[in-house]
Amino acid sequence: MNFCPLCAQPVALKIPDGDHLPRHVCTACGAIHYRNPRLVVGCVPEYEGKILLCRRAIEPRLGFWTLPAGFMENGESMQMAAARESMEEALARVEIGSLLAIVHVLRAEQVHVMFRARLVNTDFGAGPESLEVELFDEADIPWSEIAFRSVDFALRRYLDDRRAGREDLHFHDLA
Repeated sequence: MNFCPLCAQPVALKIPDGDHLPRHVCTACGAIHYRNPRLVVGCVPEYEGKILLCRRAIEPRLGFWTLPAGFMENGESMQMAAARESMEEALARVEIGSLLAIVHVLRAEQVHVMFRARLVNTDFGAGPESLEVELFDEADIPWSEIAFRSVDFALRRYLDDRRAGREDLHFHDLA
């Protein structure tokens, strides 16, 4: 950040009074601009035992498989964000279930939050950020082509829970 989004004057990186970390502080109006982790929210959509995955049409990790997920918007709950991302990336209507995983991705300054989900029907397809969308049996998940470690982690936790009978779903239809 070079300029204050409030008054367009230069900012300086310094530790404000009462703080312990360097922040961008406006040299004119004194506004402190915090950089905090961004929330990436998604879900593991399941339909008749199969998991819905999207092949990425964008960087990073173009061509690799992922769960429908993306940045949360202001004015929406995490569950709403997960359902919206499923519609945007996979044209899929889902019912969001219980919390599955929270992964801190420190190097990307992100927190990834994943929910369990039920795919309402098989009416899905590739949205603008996906090359293709497919339902996978557990045995056919392309593990070596999973885009992100947080997605790998969430998928493995989901499948471990399912095998152990810990499928505390508590679905909420947000439509």
